[in-house]
Amino acid sequence: MNLGLSTYAYTWAIGVPGHRPENPMTLFQLVDLAFSHQLKVIQIADNSPLHLLSEEELDQLLVYSKRKGISIEVGTRGLTAQNVSAYLAIAKRLHSDILRIVIDGPGFEPSLDEVIEILKEMVPQLKVNNIRLAIENHDRFKSYEFSQMITETDPEWVGICLDSVNSIGAGEGIEEVVRTLAPFTINLHLKEFVIKRVSHKMGFVVEGLPAGEGMLNIPSLLETIEKTGKCKSAILELWTPPSETIEETIRKENDWAEQSITNLKKLKAIS
Repeated sequence: MNLGLSTYAYTWAIGVPGHRPENPMTLFQLVDLAFSHQLKVIQIADNSPLHLLSEEELDQLLVYSKRKGISIEVGTRGLTAQNVSAYLAIAKRLHSDILRIVIDGPGFEPSLDEVIEILKEMVPQLKVNNIRLAIENHDRFKSYEFSQMITETDPEWVGICLDSVNSIGAGEGIEEVVRTLAPFTINLHLKEFVIKRVSHKMGFVVEGLPAGEGMLNIPSLLETIEKTGKCKSAILELWTPPSETIEETIRKENDWAEQSITNLKKLKAIS
């Protein structure tokens, strides 16, 4: 699997609502970071919405990334016919062979049955564009429900973007999630975490850490996913807790990304 960088590895540098840096990171700078670390892919997610760029700007991004030897994976949020159609066109323009998607959007939380019906209607469009849909296991649905979305539509064209932490929000641990969703995984998010009991002992907090520094058994995860032969990329994301200022937070985020890449490059399963 190829190691890559997500826009969610540099969430604070790109801009969190209410915490916009003075000079937000650009997608060209993300390409440069991937190139400087000798990585082969970036994933542009919904925190850098590509539909806001013009066709000319998309073309410039493609030319620049190709010049650097970096491929692009396209992502979005909101499993609506209109949004998926728009982003399939963008994915095709940027030569992305997958479209990673989070189902829910603002004011849009379809039921499991509704999701399945929407996906069935989308399969012909996926085939025409030769792009596979990678549904991220966000925390509203259980892993067995995500697997149902795949098996009841078309596993050739609809798969899973397996995030290593999100399903904690649905009350599921990583082992259960991997056991259920690994056979359908076509894209992987490597997001490190630690679970700590709070000081008063009544509850826990879940926080991010640099990859390889927390509770995630990354070698085992990669080995399991690699066996299926369906997943080409392992994309680094970070949950970086804020420091006192946005500048300090961005510095920490960058340090965590550097440390994560160093740790991950030591593993044989990714390059």
